[in-house]
Parts: sequence; C-alpha cells; structure tokens
Amino acid sequence: MSGLIAAPAEAACRLALVLALDVSSSVDAREYDLQRAGLAAALDAPDIRHAILTGEGDVALSVYEWSGRFQEKLHLDWTYLRGHADITRAVAVLVGMERSTSDYPTALGSALGYGAQVMTRAPDCARRVIDVSGDGINNQGFAPALAYKHFPFQGITVNGLVILGHDTTVLRHYRDEVLRGPGAFLELAQGFEDFERAMGRKLYREISDIVLGALPAQ
Repeated sequence: MSGLIAAPAEAACRLALVLALDVSSSVDAREYDLQRAGLAAALDAPDIRHAILTGEGDVALSVYEWSGRFQEKLHLDWTYLRGHADITRAVAVLVGMERSTSDYPTALGSALGYGAQVMTRAPDCARRVIDVSGDGINNQGFAPALAYKHFPFQGITVNGLVILGHDTTVLRHYRDEVLRGPGAFLELAQGFEDFERAMGRKLYREISDIVLGALPAQ
C-alpha cells in the first residue's frame, strides 16, 4: 500500500508514526507471525481506534520491516488514519504482510537510517516518531549512534519495543543506544507471545502523547 492521500489544508497532523519490525534471523516463522498478527490486532483494538480518531489532528502511519544492512521492506507507505475505514484498510495490509527475508543479521543502524529516510516523505506533523521493535542488539554494519549522526533525525523521537528472551543484553542496548529525543521510552514484551499487549500499550502512549517517565535502570 503506497501513496499518501493529500490532507485538506485546514486539517492539522498531530503525529507521523513509523513502525519498524525486526525480521532478522533470530526471529523464526512462528515469532514473525506473532509480530505480524500482534501489530494488526493492536492497531485494530477499540482503545487504539478511539485514541486515533478522537485526538485533535490527524495521525499518519507507515510500517516497514528490517533485518540486515540494506534489507528493509516498506509494507505500508504513509497513510492518514482519519476514520474507521482507514484503520481497517491499514489493518488488512498488516494482516497480509509477507516476510521479505529470514536469513540476515541485526543491522539496527541501517534500520534506523532507513526510518529517517521514510520520515523525510512524511506529512507535516507536530510530532514525528519512529517506533522500532527487536529482540537483539546491532551485530552488522554501523551502530545506531552513527545513524543518528549521519541521517536526518532532527525533530524525530525514537522509541523502542524490546522483545525479551533471545538476548540478555538487548534491554540495555535499546535503552543506551536506540532511544532518542525528549520523552523517548521503551516498552517491554515478555517474549513474542506478549508482543500484541506490549505494542498496544506503546501505540496508546505514542498516539495519546502520554509522558510516563523514562524506563528505570535495571
């Protein structure tokens, strides 16, 4: 699904949100399905729909998957979520996603750089957020710090959804190297089975612009 429908001049956009899903080799087919179905279900949940449609201003959404360096695939190009029909169409795209690859490592720096490039085509919104989820640390290519140095991240907040279970260092890696910008936060999933709950909680915070404080050090 591609192409952003033009917004009326009088309609303000409050949030441009990019969702980035980890499909690196540590994610097996069952775990990928839990991510795909979990994201679709979270977006489709009544409280998320309500948060999207009752806020002041539009929400625009884009979704891509990432793994190794230069291994990104855009599944949902910029789409305004202005009504229930818009959300239903976006959910259908997410339900129907097909994994592009399964045998590449975890190139977080590259994934973040790609997200910044996607954001250059976003509508003019009051807030710009990249929401990256993953179960492991960067192990290929340049680090997140270099992505933040060399790609256009001005005015972009980066939040994280850490999927626990595969890598004991992933929480610290996301907290210390991935989070970026004022109010950036982490949400934790206790394994891929918990992805839907964690994604729903994070979407609600991002869409509603709720500030709950930083994740405490562990």
